[in-house]
Amino acid sequence: MRQPFPRRLRRREFVKTVIGGSAAAGLALAVGRSSAAEKEAVLEVGQGIVDITPPLGLEMAGFHRAPGNERRITGIRQAAEVRALVIRHGPTEAAIVSLDVPTVSRDMAQRVAKQIAAKFGIAEANVRLCATHTHSMPSFCFLLQWGAVSPEYMATVEQRIIQAVELAKADLAPAELHLGKSRAVGGNFNRTTKDFKTDEHFGKDSTDDGRWLDTMVHVLRFVRGGVRPDLIWYHFSCHPVCFTDDQAGPDWPGLVATRCREKYKISPSYLQGHCGDVNPGDGAIWIGKAEPTADAVFAALGRAMDALAPVKVDAFRAVATDFAMPLDTALFQQWLTEYRNDPAKCASGVWVDAGFAKAWYEDALKSDTTRTHLPVALGAMRLGGLGLVFHPAELFSAYGLTVRRDSPFADTLVIGYANDCIGYAPDPSSYKAAEYAAIVVPKILELPPFTPTAARALSAGMVEMLKQVAG
Repeated sequence: MRQPFPRRLRRREFVKTVIGGSAAAGLALAVGRSSAAEKEAVLEVGQGIVDITPPLGLEMAGFHRAPGNERRITGIRQAAEVRALVIRHGPTEAAIVSLDVPTVSRDMAQRVAKQIAAKFGIAEANVRLCATHTHSMPSFCFLLQWGAVSPEYMATVEQRIIQAVELAKADLAPAELHLGKSRAVGGNFNRTTKDFKTDEHFGKDSTDDGRWLDTMVHVLRFVRGGVRPDLIWYHFSCHPVCFTDDQAGPDWPGLVATRCREKYKISPSYLQGHCGDVNPGDGAIWIGKAEPTADAVFAALGRAMDALAPVKVDAFRAVATDFAMPLDTALFQQWLTEYRNDPAKCASGVWVDAGFAKAWYEDALKSDTTRTHLPVALGAMRLGGLGLVFHPAELFSAYGLTVRRDSPFADTLVIGYANDCIGYAPDPSSYKAAEYAAIVVPKILELPPFTPTAARALSAGMVEMLKQVAG
């Protein structure tokens, strides 16, 4: 059973922050204009990579398997890794970690952040654990009959995250930031409808009334002047869900990494985007074949590398907060009533099957059904002229594009599955149509459903955080 909901946030203020290691009282200093010290500070970055390939026999997450028919690892398609990027500019230091796993839990993120703070002096609020969301690895958050957590493997990975951060700290060197962009046409598609529009048509009047797709690949290259090798981190919105077999690995991002090493002699690190309604490929083939997505993303990565432009880094700021995500307690109570009145009718569709429905109901009865909000971990960073915002949801594309459009930064990375996993943040139409994202996934996570407009509030909250670090 998932742990009971945390206490509802009492403070009315939106932001309860830690900025560069200072408490919330330092907010005004952090969001003001760049100080002379900030402008004179030198950007330093370092990277650490550690293997986290799982042992055979563990459960993989991402697909429903009834008890006794678990999807267990019998082979390794490609090694999995944890990649840590430590960024330092003046007094502010942060660690961004990319993990080849489906999910991390809030508890795991907090444990790791505490260890990193104690050992390396990086503020807990400036540590972001970002899952790539591969469906071919074990999960680190509770998923009812969708892949059990191995406490032993999770503990091993937590220690390897610490090792990766330690390596990244030792690898710190002066750097210049360069940004390149290109669209990976054919690399992803909106899986909910054929009638979707892409990011190039998303304008000031665009809304969540329709379904969207973000095709943009963002590439960050940290140029370290030959003192240390350059570093590549890239961002793209696309589920790594090409395989359903029993082979473990990072899915299509692993193929992209291999090709990048072969051509550019650089091992890239991947940050997942807003892919709640997005699958890999062009819609013709995605299950069973990762090559079409890898081809499109790698080609876009190459074009972005050719179009790199410098980003002036005259400030580095970080903010973290708990955002109060509204819950639909009435709908949750309705689900309980439906099952209580007639369990036989709750054996398929949005109830998955009879065994899943029974297990969900028994656990749901132990939950606090009076909670109206769920605190979720958000983070935002300003790296000079670049904005980064981190959230724990599977955000529908319309909302990721909204954040990018409304951000005060010309370029913003909206990074999902960070420091927790709260499931999908879908649009109102998804609730109206009783789609998997809106109705089934909350049961898998043993959470009440969000309100139909919760994702709108979440995206607005992320924009506010970006405005705060922008100053």
